[in-house]
Amino acid sequence: MLALDSPVLSNAEFEAMRRYMGEAAAEIDCTFNPRDGEHALRDALTRVRREAEEAVRAGCTHLILSDKAIGENRVGLPMILATGGVHSHLVRERLRTWTSLNVRTGEALDVHYFAVLIGVGATTVNAYLAQEAIADRARRGLFPGLTLEEGVRNYKKAIDQGLLKIMSKMGISVISSYRGGYNFEAIGLSRSLVAEFFPGMTSRISGIGLNGVEKTTIAQHAKGFAVDSAVLPVGGFYRFRRGAEAHSFDGTLIHTLQTACNTDSYSLYKKYSEGMRRLPPITIRDLLDFKPAGAPVSVDEVESITEIRKRFLTPGMSLGALSPEAHGALNIAMNRIGAKSVSGEGGEDRERYRPRPNGDNANSAVKQIASGRFGVTAEYLNMCREIEIKVAQGAKPGEGGQLPGFKVTVEIAKLRHATPGVTLISPPPHHDIYSIEDLAQLIYDLKQINPQAKVTVKLVSRSGIGTVAAGVAKAKADTILISGNVGGTGASPQTSIKFAGLPWELGLSEAHQVLTLNRLRHRVKLRTDGGLKTGRDIVIAAMLGAEEFGIGTTSLVALGCIMVRQCHSNTCPVGVCTQDPALRAKFTGSPYKVVNLFSFIAEEVREILASLGVRSLTEIIGRTDLLKQVSRGGAHLDDLDLNPLLAQADAGGHARYCTQTERNEVPETLDAQIIRDAAPALEEGEKMQLTYNVRNVQRAIGTKLSHKITKKYGMTGLQPGHITVRLRGSAGQSLGAFAVQGLKLEVFGDSNDYVGKGLSGGTIVVRPPVSSQLKSNENTIIGNTVLYGATAGELFAAGQAGERFAVRNSGANAVIEGCGSNGCEYLTGGTIAILGPVGANFAAGMTGGMAFVYDGDGTFESKVNPDSVIWQAVETEHWEGVLKGLIQKHVQETQSSWAESILADWARELPKFRQVVPKEMLSRLEHPVSKAAAVAAE
Repeated sequence: MLALDSPVLSNAEFEAMRRYMGEAAAEIDCTFNPRDGEHALRDALTRVRREAEEAVRAGCTHLILSDKAIGENRVGLPMILATGGVHSHLVRERLRTWTSLNVRTGEALDVHYFAVLIGVGATTVNAYLAQEAIADRARRGLFPGLTLEEGVRNYKKAIDQGLLKIMSKMGISVISSYRGGYNFEAIGLSRSLVAEFFPGMTSRISGIGLNGVEKTTIAQHAKGFAVDSAVLPVGGFYRFRRGAEAHSFDGTLIHTLQTACNTDSYSLYKKYSEGMRRLPPITIRDLLDFKPAGAPVSVDEVESITEIRKRFLTPGMSLGALSPEAHGALNIAMNRIGAKSVSGEGGEDRERYRPRPNGDNANSAVKQIASGRFGVTAEYLNMCREIEIKVAQGAKPGEGGQLPGFKVTVEIAKLRHATPGVTLISPPPHHDIYSIEDLAQLIYDLKQINPQAKVTVKLVSRSGIGTVAAGVAKAKADTILISGNVGGTGASPQTSIKFAGLPWELGLSEAHQVLTLNRLRHRVKLRTDGGLKTGRDIVIAAMLGAEEFGIGTTSLVALGCIMVRQCHSNTCPVGVCTQDPALRAKFTGSPYKVVNLFSFIAEEVREILASLGVRSLTEIIGRTDLLKQVSRGGAHLDDLDLNPLLAQADAGGHARYCTQTERNEVPETLDAQIIRDAAPALEEGEKMQLTYNVRNVQRAIGTKLSHKITKKYGMTGLQPGHITVRLRGSAGQSLGAFAVQGLKLEVFGDSNDYVGKGLSGGTIVVRPPVSSQLKSNENTIIGNTVLYGATAGELFAAGQAGERFAVRNSGANAVIEGCGSNGCEYLTGGTIAILGPVGANFAAGMTGGMAFVYDGDGTFESKVNPDSVIWQAVETEHWEGVLKGLIQKHVQETQSSWAESILADWARELPKFRQVVPKEMLSRLEHPVSKAAAVAAE
């Protein structure tokens, strides 16, 4: 058997593989003659499938699909179509497992093409033309200092890394699970074509079929052979190029919009809006137009600009992605007009929590809580009108964010509870959201820590989103945001700019329809974002079901962004997306410009509403009967069937928009009683100790009490242990979530998942009942996802924790006696001592903090993830003192006999500990971890 380490093959590797296969392989020509009639493409696909079947039945264990016969009179079959056709045909004939399917094509250039080929069934892919292009550039000396072999190796590595990223976004670990899985959604392919060649793939808006594909393929082939020039046009696929592929924003439109916002000129804005409408069709909504609801009315009869602007938001763009000046300008502008800005997942400067002397308010009305949990404290969550849970980002679904070290300034590090200069990783999944029930728990927790704030859940536009949205509504969310595939503050890698996520039109319409059918629509608001630019976009979004609208990129353009796509490099020339002080000085944006933009959009909305004969946005929410599909001059676009977007669901007598003015309340917890009993402490500052019996249905104990403490005393106004709550029994989920300094929770029993989620300075002690005969270090006492996103405080648990312990902890200290898989993942701060075994993948993505693990059985090395950390024995007196001090406090708090035995034989037990240190922190630690470094420092 020939074992390959990658499905991506260089030309040399393919030739070697071909020699190894010998007569066991059959090579099938994937080209056709364009003069073979109007069904030439279908006939060729039928031939390829027939030849593949015959070869396998004849005993061939390898098939090679090749388009190398391309010539002036031979057109290459679209290789994705050929591969999917052969794979699906062999599956139907029950022959696929008898052969490998190897593709040799000149079409494959980027990661996406490789991913789709493998996803529709390819075993290996050889992009021979891409390698020849690399070889040509090498011959001309365009890769100085790089050999051809190194260039090809780098290309292969890039494709491999891209494939791994795509698989990881889907939660797929091995290529065999991804191959042939059709983990895509087609946009604009006919359903019959998809059913035949890509069975199981979704195609919600049916479109082009085989005849259309044939015409496009032949036209492209003819264009390629029409000229002798060896210089190919750049095309403008990723960046705007004059005369090339159309982009929603080009230089002229950017200049027009910025001039309009600078000069408060609505007439100039109208030129910009008209320019947008004159562009070739780029989005789905470009193929829709309005049908009047009645006779036009006067604009004066339509709701005011002030009321319309309240529906607008600037979506989550963090302070870190944006410069402080740009981030603050957006906040001030939206607060001026009574709208909302979203903080993003980077935290918020405490100085913004109060208005400035001139009255400007730079505080984000919506605080985001994402998988990174950067800067999420009890105080942060109390300084807002709304909390947004970012389950995923529309422009980068399934991906986490990454803030490179050179953008982590002292200011950013302070906000995110991190170390300056050290890269920050926002993990792709929420580690406390693996189900709708988990999400419901987080919503519950957030409504306890801020009893006034509404909660929004940000979802990605995709097929099936309606079912998810229904679950989110039942989980007591107040707003659901359907995020489209456009945006992401321009910092996305190229593999995430295209072919990632779906347009908001698809997700929004489905969510609205399913919520309406399930009699949930009137209980929850719908919001959308992703490329909204004009009043026309707003009206179409409203008709498809949205009540609120996020406008991100366009608001940055109003501030001065010129779309150079350098956000990730910290080199933004206009100071919008950079932390470089010299570049930030070039920022010329102001809240005034952003206010003008939203006023212009609102005014345009008024004009459109007046022309349609309606007087408010509320009247058209969900009114898809006022939309119609129109032709924009492209035959292939006329094949699209947009009727699924325009379908009207039966509302069952309920409104098609949210009629609820207050938030969806959640049941009270034990905190209601605790708050009444703790009145002397909360009102007069008395020190108190309270005791209760507890059951595992009582959730988020201490969270609402922490809200009261934060509002009265702030995050650090009380001394540790000022209010002690002692609990006997089994505590429910989220014990001490977001608990603040001054609160101490003691549990004599055990606790469920999420103990200390977002811990913000409080102290939590969990120990077995005094009567228990169990050995604490051999039994689990707290559940999964403990200390997720904690920023400060302490946890002592006399027993083991479950999976994902201390993930994204950025400041809390803890001692436990063992944990499951993924412990200390993405840790950025705090000190953790684990007095027992750990599970697999320990310390993955850990870039800060410190961990000590008791390695009694010598298996730790096989459990740790080595990518970002080193591990060693505890070598220095300082760190020995830190570890011993933690264990001593653990004994004091829990009376753990296991911890006592370690201290009693300290000289013998200390060598069994492993100190785990992030590689990036080795040169930044105040106290070195090695003896040699400590001596050198002295």
